[in-house]
Formats: sequence, C-alpha cells, structure tokens
Amino acid sequence: MPGILTLGALGASLSVDAFAAALGKGASEQKSRWWDAMRVGAVFGFFEALTPAIGYFLGFLLNDWIADYDHWVAFGLLFAVGAYMIREALGQVDAPALETTGALGFWRLAVTAIATSIDAAAVGISLALMDVNLWVACLVIGGITTVLATTGMLLGRHVGPYLGRYAGILGGVVLVVIGGSILYQHLSA
Repeated sequence: MPGILTLGALGASLSVDAFAAALGKGASEQKSRWWDAMRVGAVFGFFEALTPAIGYFLGFLLNDWIADYDHWVAFGLLFAVGAYMIREALGQVDAPALETTGALGFWRLAVTAIATSIDAAAVGISLALMDVNLWVACLVIGGITTVLATTGMLLGRHVGPYLGRYAGILGGVVLVVIGGSILYQHLSA
C-alpha cells in the first residue's frame, strides 16, 4: 500500500493544473477576498477528490471509454471556458467583476474544476488495481488541491493589479494551454 508521502506526491501532481487555473482566476478577479479564494480552493479540491473515487468505482466498466476520450473532454471544457474568459476580458474596459458569485459564476467555476480533474479519474482506475485505501487517497488528493488552488487564487489576486485588463486574457490562455497540454500528452503517448 502506498504511503502518505506517495499519496501526497500524487495529490500535488494532480493539483498542478488546478493551481494554474486558480492563479489565472485570481489574477482576473482583482476584487476577490480570502473567502472567495477559500471557496475556489474548496470547489477545486472537492472535484479533484471526487473524480478518483468515480474512476475507482466505474473504471473497470468504463476503462476503454475513459482512456479513449478523457483528454478530448478535458480539452473541450478547458478550451470553452478559457475562450469565454478571453472574450470577456477583451470586451471589458473596467476591472472584471467577481465571477465566482451567483449561480452562473458557480457553474463556470465547477466546469473549470471538473475539466482540470478529469485526469484524476484515470488515476482512480489505477488506485483500484493497487492496495490503497480509497477514502484516504481522496482526502489527501482533495486536501492538497484545496490548499494549492486557494494559494493560486491568492497569488493571482496580487499579480492581477500589475496585469490590468490582461489578467482575464492570461487566465483564459492558461486554461487553453492546460487543455492543450492534456490533449498533447494523451495523443503523444
């Protein structure tokens, strides 16, 4: 059974894309506060913890489908959200309003969190083949992602004023690049 350090390294590697997305989101939302960063971190952490469990339980049934299409789904979702952020930033004159508030803002955040955590479903499949306590693994992965995404949001908030209206463009580009990276890694393997 893998130790806590191995699970910690796994959690850190899975949360890199959530950190980058939260960094871009924090840079584009200059009016965010500590509570907003915690909420963003919690949403990213929740989905990053949930998807390995889904992969664990459904992996054997959906192994071929997940392996064949997860990178396309992640790319499509990240590209769509990133393109929307870029378009919105190009059309703005003033600093962007906080997008994580309200029902629509929550669903945008959730779609981004789901897109950055799809790769964790494949990890869940491999966890099913190993002697791993799924609940501990999910808590470690989700906890690390929550901390890193919250940190990314807070760091991005401080970088945002220096970037001005280009912060939204940067956030969108980061999401598109993450999606392209996921697609490239799967297609080149």
